[in-house]
Amino acid sequence: MDIYDEIIKMKQANEPCMTVTVVEKIGDGPVELGKKMLVGGTGKLIGTVGGGALEHRAIETCKDLIKVRKSHLEKYLLKEGEIVGQATTLPMTCGGVVTLFYEYIGNGAHIYLFGAGHVSQALCNVLKTMNFYVTVIDNRKEVVDQFVGGDEVYHYDFVDFIEMQGITKDAYVVVCTPSHKFDYDVMHKIIEKKLELKYVGMLCSKNKLKDYLVKTHEKYGQTLDLTNHYAPIGIDTGGGSPAEIAISISAEILAVYYNKTGNKHMRDAYLNIKK
Repeated sequence: MDIYDEIIKMKQANEPCMTVTVVEKIGDGPVELGKKMLVGGTGKLIGTVGGGALEHRAIETCKDLIKVRKSHLEKYLLKEGEIVGQATTLPMTCGGVVTLFYEYIGNGAHIYLFGAGHVSQALCNVLKTMNFYVTVIDNRKEVVDQFVGGDEVYHYDFVDFIEMQGITKDAYVVVCTPSHKFDYDVMHKIIEKKLELKYVGMLCSKNKLKDYLVKTHEKYGQTLDLTNHYAPIGIDTGGGSPAEIAISISAEILAVYYNKTGNKHMRDAYLNIKK
């Protein structure tokens, strides 16, 4: 089986992986231009980029890149104790310089949609055009049965899902359940479990946010770090239809994903609300 067959298997199993390709070689070294290696989350699957310290470093780099779902280009100097430009020095004696291209293969960031209503359906439609991996959870079977396009769609109690299935580290979470109570339950469970998430957004009005903050601070105190919590959710683009709200939320998720500042977030107007 060659690398490309293995990539197909990985994609069919929805398992992310990295290809590592030798795209430049200057001077001596145990590697050939164009050589390729495939690495999964636990290590090398097939192929080689020359073995030794270079390959070991490449495999470890792949594991780190898979976690953040990023591609990368890096230059290596194959001679310990020397420095050439921005090249990473490896404990070797060859003396050559090699450039490796790391290509991430898999879905983009993992997004959980709590609630499978009209807004979530519209949001899922937008997110899937950008290669995000979308998991949808709702406690209403009839709504779950009608949902289209999610990578995973669960008929589950919202809090039980967090307890039993869990949420992956550095994921993005959108909370838009059928009721305030369910919204608060999800948000509070995320706080209680101290989940490491990139983004947590809740669909709400100014009055709902104020009520949520009162209840949350009464329950957990005033010192909570809500830096990555966005409520009301979305960029201030205007419009109130499910499709317009979905675009607003998608824009905010992209701004967080790409670490962009200067956008007018809906939450900005209410950051000073305490009680």
